[in-house]
Amino acid sequence: MMKRIACMFPGQGSQVVGMGKEFYDHHPEIQDLYRLANEVLEKDLQHIMFNGPQEVLTETENAQPALLLSSIAAFTLLKKEGVVPAMVVGHSLGEYSALVAAGAIKVEEALPLVQTRGRLMEQAYPKGKGTMAAVLGMTEEAIADVIKRVDESEVVDIANLNCPGQIVISGSRKGVEQASELLKEAGARRVIPLNVSGPFHSRLMKQANEAFQTHLNETAIEDAKIPVYANVTAQPVQDKDEIKDLLVKQLYSPVRFEASIRNMMEAGVDAFVEVGTGTVLSGLVRKIDRKVKTFAVQDEKSLADFLAWYKEE
Repeated sequence: MMKRIACMFPGQGSQVVGMGKEFYDHHPEIQDLYRLANEVLEKDLQHIMFNGPQEVLTETENAQPALLLSSIAAFTLLKKEGVVPAMVVGHSLGEYSALVAAGAIKVEEALPLVQTRGRLMEQAYPKGKGTMAAVLGMTEEAIADVIKRVDESEVVDIANLNCPGQIVISGSRKGVEQASELLKEAGARRVIPLNVSGPFHSRLMKQANEAFQTHLNETAIEDAKIPVYANVTAQPVQDKDEIKDLLVKQLYSPVRFEASIRNMMEAGVDAFVEVGTGTVLSGLVRKIDRKVKTFAVQDEKSLADFLAWYKEE
């Protein structure tokens, strides 16, 4: 009996120096993949990923292709072992890894696309003037009410709906700081500033929109072979035109991660497998539903552990 698994792909914030090195050291096909990445990006991304420094890796235009590459490397090894997901989802940038895994975009097209996306996101709003913060212990409705009270000259939007009681806000630095104080007064358990370089998934990203749309139109996108649960709608998508349309909206729309996971559970899943770097998404899934089985495949041991479960009768 084949197990039905959903693969999840992490987004920005999961990058760490040395990520994916173990797979690289053990598998010639992964070395080929990294060589391809360096060629299409015309820079030594592999060196940045394995040697850092962390500040350089964290720059959006490096972090985005690096995370995509480490996810696709891990996914390549799963595929080699005969693992076929029933559906996929990515968190923000991770949606591009999910689309590669679903056969909608080739990895050599996706890498320069996300590098460009990273650069445009960096340029969309002056560096250091925008930020994000995670709000713990409040509902979406309560947060929406509070951010309406922020000074009208500032922008604050709901950016990520991650799991019950964890919602991220995004906007101008002053706006997010003001909202953070108001949210604490209104009963938020904690408001944690995030280490990001811009106000992602807020209206302030619309600036990047037109230029990004041009690049997206030049990218070959096919129909996805398996359902990809879109960040913008939390619904499965496979049609290439719909995928394109949603990727543009994704820049400035909230990431509906919790709703996506709930919809995937309803579609029937035996386990969620986080593919790439970190365990953030597995943690969110467990907060959405404790009973769900999760794996995070990011090194030889975690790969072997998952395969042992996947292949047992």
